[in-house]
Amino acid sequence: MKLTRRDFAAGLAVGVAAPYVIGSAARAQGATIKIGMVLPVTGSAAEQGKFALNGAKLALETVNKAGGVLGKQLELVTEDDQTTNPGVVLAFSKLAAQSEIVAFLGSIRSTQVHAMAPDVLKLGKPMAIGGTDPNLTKMGNKWLFRFRPNDSYSGSVIADYGVNTLGKKKWAVLHSTDAFGTAGGKALTEGLSKLGVTPVIDQGYSNQSQDFTPVVLAIKQSGADVLGSYFTFENDLGIFARQLRQLGVTIPWVGSPSIVGVSSIRLAGATLHGTYGVADYAEDSSETAKAYGKAYRDAYKLAPDNQSAWTHDAINVLAKAINTAKSTDPEKMREAILAIRKYPGAEGEYNFDANGDGLHGYNIVKNEKGNIVFDKHIEAAQPT
Repeated sequence: MKLTRRDFAAGLAVGVAAPYVIGSAARAQGATIKIGMVLPVTGSAAEQGKFALNGAKLALETVNKAGGVLGKQLELVTEDDQTTNPGVVLAFSKLAAQSEIVAFLGSIRSTQVHAMAPDVLKLGKPMAIGGTDPNLTKMGNKWLFRFRPNDSYSGSVIADYGVNTLGKKKWAVLHSTDAFGTAGGKALTEGLSKLGVTPVIDQGYSNQSQDFTPVVLAIKQSGADVLGSYFTFENDLGIFARQLRQLGVTIPWVGSPSIVGVSSIRLAGATLHGTYGVADYAEDSSETAKAYGKAYRDAYKLAPDNQSAWTHDAINVLAKAINTAKSTDPEKMREAILAIRKYPGAEGEYNFDANGDGLHGYNIVKNEKGNIVFDKHIEAAQPT
């Protein structure tokens, strides 16, 4: 049976719209500890929202089978952020109104985290985020905890790999013009500057563009011999990759984590073969990552990526923090999260710093005919 795009969207909405619960009897007795999660059920990132939910559910099941937290089962309550800033603000407000929710999982999109950050600060409960804009954890908001490396690291790693491993000096830097892309492009440019390299072109683009021809032609005419990119949405990356190759641009390409996402690989196909990416989750990067990869494949018959790995780690860390604190008091949970050291997650080893950043390195991977092959892990020096 072949599923249409409409069938897929409808099935996804039905599967995610209701709160995900383990143990209806426990819920009826009020014996659960609730975690709220905003995620895209509709909009351009709906497929990635499904992956994010899958990772969180997998961790939830493991925690609950092991006895839950404080003798209670965990329950996940979800709201659709519609892949928009107004949508994420509304979704978070609905969850925040439920006083029994003790912590939250937020967005992988930096621009959406920025949109709801003021409300998170006002509420005063821990929020796990996947957005990688370095500024998110430097705004004085003590309730944001990041479960992916920030772009202070990705920029320097992309620059180092392209210059010192690939031997390329004439860079085209391409990035979205939202908070994520602007910060990522700046981080990459700064990383190149430290290596004595100035990009021959620094090009921004608008999200949800349907035609990248002018951008591709500008890159082609610049004489660049390597491309570094920060794409916010996988559908944009897929369109760009196809138009890049159609117009005959075959230079090496090193991208931010979206370039190795499951959706990007499906959308772009062979046009991404031979490209490189920095990936916070790489299945062969550690024994924990391998174990998670096997569990995810067994459960969902799909390969995992960072969309699901960070939410999986976030649920596990929140559960650990509650058990360590022996309380769901926000301040005690916060202290317990910040005290976590050498915790092995699917994404890497968590060592939270004072800003709330848990990870400080990236994996270099290559797209080998559709298979993401791990090259090496780079644990970057923490920026001052």
